[in-house]
Amino acid sequence: MERRFLAGLEVSALGLGCMGMSDHYGVPDDRESLATIRRALDSGVTLLDTADMYGPFTNERLVGKAVAGRRHEVVIATKFGIERLPDGTVKGVNGRPEYVRAACDASLLRLGVDHIDLYYQHRVDPTVPVEETWGALSELVAAGKVRHLGISEAAPGTVRRAHTVHPVTAGQYEYSLFTRDIEDSLLPTLRELGIGLVAYSPMGRGLLTGRITDTTALPSHDVRHLSPRFSRKNLDRNLRLVDALRGLAAGLGVTAAQLALAWLLARGSDIVPIPGTKRRTYLDENLGALTVGLTADQLAVIEAAVPAAVVAGERYDPPRMATVGI
Repeated sequence: MERRFLAGLEVSALGLGCMGMSDHYGVPDDRESLATIRRALDSGVTLLDTADMYGPFTNERLVGKAVAGRRHEVVIATKFGIERLPDGTVKGVNGRPEYVRAACDASLLRLGVDHIDLYYQHRVDPTVPVEETWGALSELVAAGKVRHLGISEAAPGTVRRAHTVHPVTAGQYEYSLFTRDIEDSLLPTLRELGIGLVAYSPMGRGLLTGRITDTTALPSHDVRHLSPRFSRKNLDRNLRLVDALRGLAAGLGVTAAQLALAWLLARGSDIVPIPGTKRRTYLDENLGALTVGLTADQLAVIEAAVPAAVVAGERYDPPRMATVGI
């Protein structure tokens, strides 16, 4: 498995996003999810991505169970900052230092580990100066509870402020053929500061796989029902772009999902996509993207066929969009 570096933290070129195993997408299947995580480890994947709010709380326990006895093989990344109650209610974004410390201790317990390899601020709390939040995070590093720090969906200026308190190892942002706005100022900022990029939703929440053509087949609780890109008026427009990607993929003898991931992998060696899946079949398909080499001409053709400016609809509904870019 190819390795990449997030500001000195060595990880596999592809990670595994674990959120959908417990929350937001489809119906959980812990047995298959555990088998998928273990297959990923057997295949050389080292970066597992979770968060305390996934489930809530159940995803960290699932990851902890999957890596028991194999801790030395894994870079565990988890997050704090979106506070949820056990019944799933979202209380809001919380960046208060006392919450940071309590959230870290709770995650360590659920994961069954003595340290977190990469600990992200999931969302920035607009009511708490980021310097205060990161002061508490720096204390966690000094205490040995956390090895590296990350930040997610923060504005470039906020990343700079956090970085002055403690080095940021990775920024986690949505990045795919359908979501390329970070290329304008965020990605240049990360590269200027030597911060790696972990790309979530690299297949547009499943759209770029070509397997989703109608949201009526999705469970009623699936979060994609809230996404403007999946609304009826926007979905038809977006599927035309997916059809173009599928045509290009067929010409190369790969799947649309593999081509979307290969495009992202080619954007830079400091970028690590974390496609999420709860099934071994799709994991194996995703790993196949690592063998898809693309020329500069082919990359240009892909970008011309799927221009980000033509994608219809925001990636989140208004309440969730309000939490990004702070």
